[in-house]
Amino acid sequence: MKNVLTLAVLALGSVAALRAQHSPVALPRVAPSVDQILAIKRAGSPEISPDGRWVAYTIRQTNWDDNAYDTQIWLADATTGDPRQAQVGVSSSNPATRQLTNAKNSSQSPAWSADGVKLAFISDRTDKRQVYLISPQGGEAEALTSVEDGVGAFAWSPDGKSIAYTATEAKSVAVKDRDKKYGEFQVVEQDQRMTHLFTVDVATRATKPLTSGAFTVGSFAWSPDGRSIAFDHRINPELKNGGTADISIVTIADASVRKLITQDGPDTNPVWSPDGSRIAFQTSMANPAYMYRNNLIATVPASGGAPTVLSTAFDEDSAIVDWKPAGIFFAASTRTYSYLYKLDPATKAVTRLPAAEQTVNSSFSLSKDGQTIASLRADANSIAEVYVGAKRITDMNTQTVSWTTSTLDVVTWKSQDGATVEGVLHKPADFDASKKYPLLVVIHGGPTGVSRAIPFTSNIYPIDVWVPRGVLVLEPNYRGSAGYGEKFRALNVRNLGIGDAWDVLSGIDSLIAKGIVDPARVGTMGWSQGGYISAFLATHDAARFKAISVGAGISDWMTYYVNTDITPFTRQYLKATPWDDPEIYAKTSPITYIKQAKTPTLIQHGATDQRVPLPNAFELYHGLQDNKVPTKLIVYQGFGGVGHGPTKPKSNRATMDHNIEWFDQYFFQTAAGTSSTQK
Repeated sequence: MKNVLTLAVLALGSVAALRAQHSPVALPRVAPSVDQILAIKRAGSPEISPDGRWVAYTIRQTNWDDNAYDTQIWLADATTGDPRQAQVGVSSSNPATRQLTNAKNSSQSPAWSADGVKLAFISDRTDKRQVYLISPQGGEAEALTSVEDGVGAFAWSPDGKSIAYTATEAKSVAVKDRDKKYGEFQVVEQDQRMTHLFTVDVATRATKPLTSGAFTVGSFAWSPDGRSIAFDHRINPELKNGGTADISIVTIADASVRKLITQDGPDTNPVWSPDGSRIAFQTSMANPAYMYRNNLIATVPASGGAPTVLSTAFDEDSAIVDWKPAGIFFAASTRTYSYLYKLDPATKAVTRLPAAEQTVNSSFSLSKDGQTIASLRADANSIAEVYVGAKRITDMNTQTVSWTTSTLDVVTWKSQDGATVEGVLHKPADFDASKKYPLLVVIHGGPTGVSRAIPFTSNIYPIDVWVPRGVLVLEPNYRGSAGYGEKFRALNVRNLGIGDAWDVLSGIDSLIAKGIVDPARVGTMGWSQGGYISAFLATHDAARFKAISVGAGISDWMTYYVNTDITPFTRQYLKATPWDDPEIYAKTSPITYIKQAKTPTLIQHGATDQRVPLPNAFELYHGLQDNKVPTKLIVYQGFGGVGHGPTKPKSNRATMDHNIEWFDQYFFQTAAGTSSTQK
């Protein structure tokens, strides 16, 4: 194995330097606790007004009493003011910066009317998600919808007179009668409730259904003249059928629907050209391996015809943001960073918009003329802030000025097969290159996720509690990760676990060769795909690790295949079903090698996980038990969504504290851990 290490230190200055900008008086710094990390207020969802003068955004804060993350909407004058703030979210020198909503539960997804007179937003203040309207000048918000099971997404019409929204069908009378007679049950793949498009008149509150039938609506966009809506749709709501997504257009006046794109593979996220003549969309262009191949940006005449692919030369996944006179704007990752790009539909030329180097830019919003851009921006020294152009609007990082934090570097190495791999290395503030440190490896999920050089990103693994204790933490962007191009994402096809393990182990070896890691003190952990890789390492290279944590990980691809809600995943990555090629399923499954396991292994899993269902956890747990390996299985209740990960503060606290306890016992070998309640 080649152990070539290149340390690509980010030229972003030290954490201490950033904090000195905000605090003229030197403050004693302490390591943050789990609860403090989880209580960080986070900015999100910047939405620039049509004229570019105002920006609405959200701030999320932790509500321990209700065990919820509550979000409220804020408003700032984007043209004036100093971002230095007396308290988080409030500008001391800009009276136009203020909290706009303050109701029970959350208010989120702000969207401006075309004239900038009203803001619409989603709120669950009355339990179900409904659309509300509020004046940017303040006052009480008014409910616009009263949908039985709540609203999904929404968008203003170009004239501001109506709003389109998606909502899931209510239970039919027949199903309600059936429930009365028999109690609730579901016939698998037959009892789906579809999501459809509706409009609501802002003045009269009158609603109108636009779609119906045996399909479910995803994303949608109004035509510039307001007469039509383009939308993507698939055969039913099940995630495994995402590859069936096509695009159609519905006419507002008579709710007539015509098909626009009907090819194989997912075709999604339609966006109209400014003149309404063409529609841009994201597509696999019928590529059956859409889970790891690049998606493409294509356009098609709004009247119908053959699509034209525009982004073939851009080697990464792209997410369309908007289409303005200057071109099609899209977001994409570039290694550990992310930026906004512009695509010229005529020449197919792609240019990256100006942004600070080595930053993570996201959540873009463009003014009507496309000249003003709001976004979130983060880097190795700061969590995400709201920016308008180069102007920083928020100052969320004042929350962490008194904390001892890590230095973040991007490191590179060569894997066993010669592939170049990157990762994010967390180092203590007083790091000494002549010392050997304990190393903990935290592996992201996906596999098409990506670890970024941003502080305080983990709410499952207590990275920022461990590093001040004198630990290095490596987050490897193993093969399959986003941001490194299609060929890199395809390197673990029929090589899951195996090639991924090469990347993790070679990263560890590279740090050992550098002389900064004690090879006798190494541990690993991860969630989802990261949990799978950790389980694979537990059954292959157990002697290397003192402790392992497997979160929502796959132990057996066969078990996974017959239980998961995304069965196409293994069919694409392993290029077979378990009936066609049982050998590849066995070769890449940790459970096949369970008798090789030796390392104490914590297993964490959600009780209702649909993505990686619970049998995977029990299979690994009993396999470890039977082979006398120290293990503990913790099954968590109350994970939201598909149950695949913690979504509430107390669940986050539990997963973090349980990892602290496990690694204190088997890695640090101390009697008690640093719990969430220690400040």
